[in-house]
Amino acid sequence: MSAVGDVKPSAAGVPEAAILADLTPQQWRSGAAAWLGWLFDGLDMHLYTLVAGTFVAQLLGAASPADPLVKRYSSWIQAAFLVGWALGGAFFGRLGDRLGRSRALALTILTYALFTGLSAAATTWWQLMVFRFLAALGIGGEWAVGSSLLAETWPRRWRPWIAAVLQTGVNIGVLFACVTVFLFAELRNYNPRYVFLVGILPALIVFWIRKSVPEPEEWRQAKQSAVTRDPPMRDLFRGEVCPITLKTILLCSLALTGWWAFMFWHPQHIRNLPELATWSPAQKDQLVSLVFFLVIGVSIGGNFFAGWLANLFGYRVSIGIMCLGFFLAMFGSFCVPRNHEALIWWLPWVGFFSGVFGLFTMYLPPLFPTLLRTTGAGFSYNIGRLVSAFGVVFFGLFAQVGDFRKTLLYMSFLFPAAMIVSWFMPEPRE
Repeated sequence: MSAVGDVKPSAAGVPEAAILADLTPQQWRSGAAAWLGWLFDGLDMHLYTLVAGTFVAQLLGAASPADPLVKRYSSWIQAAFLVGWALGGAFFGRLGDRLGRSRALALTILTYALFTGLSAAATTWWQLMVFRFLAALGIGGEWAVGSSLLAETWPRRWRPWIAAVLQTGVNIGVLFACVTVFLFAELRNYNPRYVFLVGILPALIVFWIRKSVPEPEEWRQAKQSAVTRDPPMRDLFRGEVCPITLKTILLCSLALTGWWAFMFWHPQHIRNLPELATWSPAQKDQLVSLVFFLVIGVSIGGNFFAGWLANLFGYRVSIGIMCLGFFLAMFGSFCVPRNHEALIWWLPWVGFFSGVFGLFTMYLPPLFPTLLRTTGAGFSYNIGRLVSAFGVVFFGLFAQVGDFRKTLLYMSFLFPAAMIVSWFMPEPRE
């Protein structure tokens, strides 16, 4: 990894690193903390997605995950998770601007680890919904805080590649979730609730973060130079920042709604394919885990492809290209009925173009002033979760019992709209 051209000073007045060997211990620790936070984000985020049908059916005493009540309540739980993600992004983003990036990062990780683990204790669907909502507060907050931490400590010219590496942390976390579910399903007395206990692991890194990861110098300087107080959140909707906030919210709402509908409904679609009618719940969960593994594994390549595009064309054009690819991949996957063998070849392409979300991690924070950075990035990105929460439930209403193909097909058309919005987005000011 290297920068091109002359070495420029950072906001703190220190020359930016040109090669990896030039990085300071503080930069390495900040990078490790953000990457690990994102890795465990991915793990805790998708444990539920992989076992939703099976676990909710168990909680409801339903005979099959294809039961209409399972579809209804599992989508409500996922919607509550996405709402919690949005609120957590705003709440912890604000804490990140007020208390510091390192302190807020530790709090977000502790929050999602605790409540993911507690999901294993749920005995009713609404208890699971509450635990998923509370876990999502931390997961949403970690995105805003972790991305701002790296944006303020690592070289600016490396941002497209930093974004790819950071998003890869999420992808690897999701792969760990797939492996967890696959291995648990191998157990003789398989019970999907116990996969959530693995979600407690992230709490182990909190103490290291508090001890070893200092606050960024850019944040310290901005904090010290603030004349009276931190800028209020309403400043996001004032002056030249307002149109940036509104366009970012619209872009993220469209893209995230399409992505989360895919992430939540495609496992349910696979699990209920007609040719799998005679398979056991454990066998279906293993197939879902395998497909999920392929989708997320391929997405790692998509992260670096998106970073390569950003280096060539800038962020907004690259986001538009990735959204176009996203649409073509989803449309191709669900425009006609396909069996599970065909979907195994199609769905990884959707994962590849999900690399667009890696660009958001380094693209959004610099759009906002320093003391509104985690607030602005966290709010604008995660407010899209509120829209996507509605979308998961609303578009799920179009699904026939056990068939979510049309739902997924309709959702693919959100990506051309996101592509149009990206054309009007600014490039980062730094």
